[in-house]
Amino acid sequence: MAPITVGDTIPDGTLAYFDENDQMQQVSVHSLAAGKKVVLFGVPGAFTPTCSMKHVPSFIEKSEELISKGVEELLLISVNDPFVMKAWKKSYSETKNVKFLADGSATYTRALGLELDLAEKGLGVRSRRFALLVDNLKVVVANIESGGEFTVSGADEILAAL
Repeated sequence: MAPITVGDTIPDGTLAYFDENDQMQQVSVHSLAAGKKVVLFGVPGAFTPTCSMKHVPSFIEKSEELISKGVEELLLISVNDPFVMKAWKKSYSETKNVKFLADGSATYTRALGLELDLAEKGLGVRSRRFALLVDNLKVVVANIESGGEFTVSGADEILAAL
């Protein structure tokens, strides 16, 4: 499947997360994004170096600025199970407005056309690194990385697009 691009409607899908009461929830992506301006960003894996030290922190640190420019949700997706995503979220002292969503079987990542086969490295199917600015389910900006790069999918690039 071709990767999602500007002008496309994001597919719906169900992802999992732990709420503030430590209860696992299943949530529809459309229920989080319909009628809103959201940033949907994906990373190859929880606790991996670039994801943990650069990509996710960029959105945590810039979350207030993104919200001040009209972004209503910051949705992080990784091909990990909900328990790993919960532990990863807890590894940050502050997660300011970033929702850590699990796509355990890469079903949603495949629907976006953004899967990355890292079986050679023992990681299986993962997500390409990306950041999508979505307005009422339509992709306005699609910043999708090649390979393991981190050059276009950080919070600064989304801020520049706003």
